[in-house]
Amino acid sequence: MVFQLPYAAIEHGLSNGLIESTNTKIRLITRIAFGFKSADALIALAMLNLGGHRRVLPSRK
Repeated sequence: MVFQLPYAAIEHGLSNGLIESTNTKIRLITRIAFGFKSADALIALAMLNLGGHRRVLPSRK
């Protein structure tokens, strides 16, 4: 059996690392949210953690 390299990743510089890390973060958030009463709370927590908006805390200016 001949090992084939992932040519698309080499030629185009593509990787699924970002998607895999996002999936791992969502799995962690889901485990944290098992005690929540609704799915809306889980979705809100995921959006807060993964939404990209980072608020500057007053003590860290």
